[in-house]
Amino acid sequence: MTDRAQQPVERQLPTEESRDLLALVREIAQREIRPRAAEEEDTGRFPREVFGLLSESGLLGLPYAGEFGGGDQPYEVYLQVLEELAAARLTVGLGVSVHSLACHGLAGYGTKEQQAAHLPAMLGGGLLGAYCLSEPGAGSDAASLTTKAVRDGDDWIIDGTKAWITHGGVADFYTVLARTGVDGPKGITAFLVPGDAAGLTAAVPEKKMGMKGSPTAQLHFDGVRVPDTRRIGEEGQGFTIALAALDAGRLGIAACAIGVAQAALDEALVYALDRKQFGHPIADFQGLRFMLADMATKIEAGRALYLAAARLRDAGKPFSRQAAMAKLFCTDAAMAVTTDAVQVLGGYGYTADFPVERLMREAKVLQIVEGTNQIQRMVIARHLAGPESR
Repeated sequence: MTDRAQQPVERQLPTEESRDLLALVREIAQREIRPRAAEEEDTGRFPREVFGLLSESGLLGLPYAGEFGGGDQPYEVYLQVLEELAAARLTVGLGVSVHSLACHGLAGYGTKEQQAAHLPAMLGGGLLGAYCLSEPGAGSDAASLTTKAVRDGDDWIIDGTKAWITHGGVADFYTVLARTGVDGPKGITAFLVPGDAAGLTAAVPEKKMGMKGSPTAQLHFDGVRVPDTRRIGEEGQGFTIALAALDAGRLGIAACAIGVAQAALDEALVYALDRKQFGHPIADFQGLRFMLADMATKIEAGRALYLAAARLRDAGKPFSRQAAMAKLFCTDAAMAVTTDAVQVLGGYGYTADFPVERLMREAKVLQIVEGTNQIQRMVIARHLAGPESR
């Protein structure tokens, strides 16, 4: 790589501590994540030891309270950490985002006793989490989920199937949304389920287009017994908990998307500066220079959008609309930038010898997870014009 491409992203960070934190993240990414990313994605190897290192380094609980082992960092900082990790390897960046999503319910709605009992291990004790909302017949229509939890004395018995679960089969705990009451959103409750619970099994991981190192699997709940002390929030409050988590999670996806896009631009720039045609670097040709300029502009715009939403969240202001906008724009930008990066590299970009083809495949899933971009458009429109009159 040229020195120009190795320059880190210029960031506006609020404190000296946060600047040191980003420097640590870059060091870990450069030393432990990036060198193995291509090979391990190709073989489908999940880097569990990397998540252990991130936990030891205090990077798995950044946006949560230090009282329970979190990092006390604002979302403005946490999301930029995700971006750096995703630029090195999306399996890691997205994995940290999913883990944070799995901790969100307990951190935001659990009792002090529950938080003291579980959060220290979840945030900094080496555990890895997963989030169980989607089902084979209930994706974006989360209110129609059918996994049931039935009260049995001081316990709940959970039966059903969850689908598209990141870290399915390898997580140490799952935040599970299950139906405990009437149909619709008011009958859903959240539970914290141990990964080794009796009756909980994972299917064979899905064979995916990208992110092959990140296991995505169905989870089967066959009479899984969970004590009521692991119920998160009130009965029937699960849908509210899920929506709050998804607002925050969408910002995580947006940051990861910008990380992938930045990695693709960096690779395209290196190639364009080094590759010569007709006696000149191809970066000298106006058509390609304009393409690089457009790629960089999309990345900067996306970064500004997700940070603006994060700062609203940090200030305690509503940010749901802005989270949907950030997820929509940043993931569409990542798809466009990675596609253009492949084009810049030409035939080489279509081969696995260069990382841009992997980045392009990985960008696609970001337009789908945690609410497709069509769903994001519906969310934004409802904020602007109210619900549909039908």
